[in-house]
Order: sequence, then C-alpha cells, then structure tokens
Amino acid sequence: MLHRRDAMLRLGAVAGGALSLPQLMASEQAAATATKKRSAKSCIFLFMWGGQPQQDMWDMKPHAPDGVRSPFAPIETNVPGILFSDQMQQIARHADKLSIIRTLNHATTDHGVSVYHAMTGRAMVPPRTFPANSRRRTDFPSIGSMFSHLGEKTALPASFAIPRPVAHDGVRYSGTHAGFLGSKHDPVELGQVYNHVEVGPRVNAAASVIPLDLPQDVTMARLQARRGLRDLLETEDRTVQKTGGILAHESVYDDAYRLIHSTAVKDALNLELESPATRDRYGRNEYGESFLTSRRLIEAGIRLVTVNWMFITPAAKVYNVWDAHGGLLDLEHGQTGYGMLKANYCLPAFDQAYSALLEDLSLRGLLDETLVSCVGEFGRTPKINGANGRDHWPFCYSGVLAGGGVKGGTVYGASDKQAAYIKENPVSPGDYLATICEACGLDPAREIHDLEGRPFKICDGEPITSILG
Repeated sequence: MLHRRDAMLRLGAVAGGALSLPQLMASEQAAATATKKRSAKSCIFLFMWGGQPQQDMWDMKPHAPDGVRSPFAPIETNVPGILFSDQMQQIARHADKLSIIRTLNHATTDHGVSVYHAMTGRAMVPPRTFPANSRRRTDFPSIGSMFSHLGEKTALPASFAIPRPVAHDGVRYSGTHAGFLGSKHDPVELGQVYNHVEVGPRVNAAASVIPLDLPQDVTMARLQARRGLRDLLETEDRTVQKTGGILAHESVYDDAYRLIHSTAVKDALNLELESPATRDRYGRNEYGESFLTSRRLIEAGIRLVTVNWMFITPAAKVYNVWDAHGGLLDLEHGQTGYGMLKANYCLPAFDQAYSALLEDLSLRGLLDETLVSCVGEFGRTPKINGANGRDHWPFCYSGVLAGGGVKGGTVYGASDKQAAYIKENPVSPGDYLATICEACGLDPAREIHDLEGRPFKICDGEPITSILG
C-alpha cells in the first residue's frame, strides 16, 4: 500500500511523462511479485534441545589437538570446501541446500535460560533456572507466536509444536509459548508431557508412541483440549483487562472452533495416508515421523511447525539427548557422550530424517517456499570431558537454514581453530530469529507492547541479509 506522499510523487511522475499509469501499475505489480518470490510461505523449526556439538557435525576441526578434535572423520559434501561429519553422510549430499551459520553465541550455559533465548531471541532477565523457568504470561513470545502475531489471520492456527512441548517433570519451558501476546497466539501442542516421578513407566513402551496420528476415540475437540485451552484461559483471567478483555477469550474459542472443524489438520496428522516407502525413508521412529508430519502440516496450511527433539525412556524419563555429556547410566548408550551421539536417538536418526525432509520438500517443489531451520540452545565445549562427551558451550555454535530463499551451499561466519570462539561475524539468537522472520516476509522490527504497555520490537535482532536471496 502506498503512503499518501509516495502516491502523490508517483502520480506527479506520471503526469510529467516519466511513466504512464499502466507502466506504473505494472512496475508496482512486478515489485510485489518479486517480494512474494523472496518470501517463504512457511517455516519448519527443528529444535535440537540439548545442543548439538558443532565440532562433531557442522564445523569440523580436523587439525585441532587431541582432546578437542572429533573422533568422527570429516567428509566432503556436494559443495567443494564444506566438510561435514562422517556421521552425516546422507545430509552431506544436500549441503548445496544449506546455509551454515557457524557463529551463533550468547552468554548462558543453563538449559532453561538458553532455551528462552533461542526461542524468543532475548536474554531472560533475570535468569530463572529449573524449576523456576516455567512459562509465564510476562514472557516474550516464541518464534511460533511471532508468526501468529505478524502473519495474516487464517482459518487455521499459525503454529504447531510436535511431538510434544519442551518440558519435563511438570515444567513447560519459558520461551515456548506466546507470553504476553496472550493465549490466542500460543502454539497448538500435541503429545503428553511425561513426568516419570508421577506417571511411572509408559504403557506398551516398546511400541511406537508418537502422538501425531489421532486414535479413533480422539476427536478434534479433544485435540484442542490437549492444547491446554482451559489452562490457558485460566491463566488469562488475571491479565484479561490488559489483553483485550472478553474479546481475547472469544478469539481463543474461535481458534478452537476452527481447529475442531479442520479436516486438513486431521488428515495431516494421519501418517497412514503416506506411502510406506516415504515413511521408511524418513524413519519409523518418533523423529522421522515428526519430520514427516511437519511437512504434512505445512502442506495443510500451518505457517510454522516446531519439532522438539527429545527422548522418552520406557520409564517415562525425559532426556534432551543432544546434551551429550555422558555418564548417564540409566540411558542406553549414555555411559559416554559419543555413545549417545552414535545411538539411534541422535545422529543416525537425524541423518536419515533431516536428509529425507530436505529431499522430500525439494522433490515436491516446496523447498523454495518453506524455510527449514535447525538449531539448539547452545553448542558443546571444545574440550572432550572425562566421560568422552562435551559439556555446555554458548560462546560459539552452529545453526543451519535451508530453503525459503536462503542461499544454499554457503557458510556464514567463522570460528577459531577449535570451534570455541568467534573469529568473524557473530550472530545472536535474536539475529537468527530475525533472519527467519525476514525470510518469511515478516517484519522482525514490528512494535509490540508488554502487559505494562512498554514498546518492544517483536524480535530483538537484525536479519543476516547476505544469506537471503
């Protein structure tokens, strides 16, 4: 839409013979078309809860000293000069689709505080460690809620989180819902939040328990209840006057009604509609099925799907398995950090599912309009610890973007010789999320107001424009 001053200037140019009116209209249409081509329609946000080790995956340092150098060998990718770990041989064939950002950084080593920073783009002030890091309506909004607030209103919720929220022992982590934007912008969340202290071992733990397809006795109304609708409404009661009064409640009920009557969402969650070959390609496990479901939800019209990577043991204990310190005697292969990385709940499943998602989106012609993000809350220490693993490290780590107009086959930023500190082009979590918003045609500088009426940018960062097409 033209502002009045711009319109007068342009009409003056028409009157002066610089452009005919049809030419002006054609130029405006061409500009709008170019903008549309630059913008992704949707985003899949793969959240690697726990923190992937940059030195063992995306930022190999084969010449680092013993005790720092990865035991995994570097391999060539399909882009000359870009090396990946030999544990990611399938992903290596898709490096031409990826923009690897090697200089993400912040200053906090705590999981909960760092999850907040990764999901909202803002440092948690003051920091609240577990179990005090539970959600509050005073929190800043998550990336999914940014999409809900900034995007056009549609018949479907803007954001889903699968296969379950980032949570354990009754605490749903701050930074994973809409915060002060209100419950109408919360993501739809599927799946049970396990608490081994209270619920005990899972029933039929050996079977697939991914909560993505709906059992016959589960209606869409019950699915909406899983979103925590009543809990959210109760939470809203104390701030209802500040967030629009009864209209905020009505908006949530409208969203519920739309979701209940949406066959598109119900069909998207039904993986039986996929071919056996496709399901095999992604992997018949929770990760592969979640990645496949994210593609189906995007096709159904959901704008942002967050896939939270975690592992639930048969005893219903929650592990953020990328947190590969080692020394976890109750977790299979958890005795060492590299045992964890090589287990089916880490690198093998990731290599299969992530490569399948990139391949599938590309073959379906969806990759150009779907931005795929892969990032955790921090990285891992350069020094390998006594349990043959790596500890928390927020000072330099990697995130990866693909599709959605991002320039593939590129590396942004450079780390030092041990992938420990930034050599050039630092990127904050806010910059990373702002880049996602920008790629998807959303304004990360849009002003919002908290519950006290104070103005803020919805995303506290600057887009990395050099990696955007």
